[in-house]
Amino acid sequence: MPNPVALVTGASRGIGKQLCFDLADAGYDVVCVARSSHENRSKLPGTVDETADAVRKRGVQAMPVGLDVRDEAAIASLAERVYEEWGRCDLLVNNAAVAPPRPALEDSTKRWRLAVDVNLNGPFYLIYHLAPRMSGDGGGRIVNISSAAAVFPEFGRASYTATKSALEAMTRALGHDLKNRVAVNCLRIDIPIWSEGFADTLDGEDLAFEAAVICSDAILWLAREPLSRTAEVFTLTGLRKQGIVRPPTPAGAFHG
Repeated sequence: MPNPVALVTGASRGIGKQLCFDLADAGYDVVCVARSSHENRSKLPGTVDETADAVRKRGVQAMPVGLDVRDEAAIASLAERVYEEWGRCDLLVNNAAVAPPRPALEDSTKRWRLAVDVNLNGPFYLIYHLAPRMSGDGGGRIVNISSAAAVFPEFGRASYTATKSALEAMTRALGHDLKNRVAVNCLRIDIPIWSEGFADTLDGEDLAFEAAVICSDAILWLAREPLSRTAEVFTLTGLRKQGIVRPPTPAGAFHG
């Protein structure tokens, strides 16, 4: 039997990178998607190529894809490529996100559109082009990654709060639309998780970060749940109370 296939966005660092490693250890072949690649590096460390290399060392296949989730045509082409080369997609994790650092009314409308395009439209494009195929294959799982900012407007970044709140609403609606065909759920990150991107925005603020592996605990659990578990928003703290997410795990305890 071929390995199940997972597609993870935001896979060059942080939660996405750790998830790719943990999915590989669980026996998945992994499509690693992010803007940062060998050909298009960002100021932060990490590329999809480096993630894919580490995934392959775990004994499974990896497909590194440098892609901007705002580009619907590129996403449509990616869906075709995944099915042409690997014939399936069992799990989609929409993890890529941006959080423009300035208050929205002091920033440009261009940055507002950036947040909407990356945090909301990008996940919709991926679901639009992959969910019908997943459904035709007998079902699949989709996990959208949200944030406590969705219900905490004091976070101070209105575009992030608005788009994450909308992502949770979209999860519930599409989960209803795809009921019994593809499970669509949301994981709200309500515990500070260390990532290069998050750390870059702190400006000296000291937070007790946990390791991204606890997000993998939640996503791997959702990947095993029946299709009837859909259209829900789960929190890390809630799943920890149920014993699904491991106890507090300091940042740095897990890596590639």
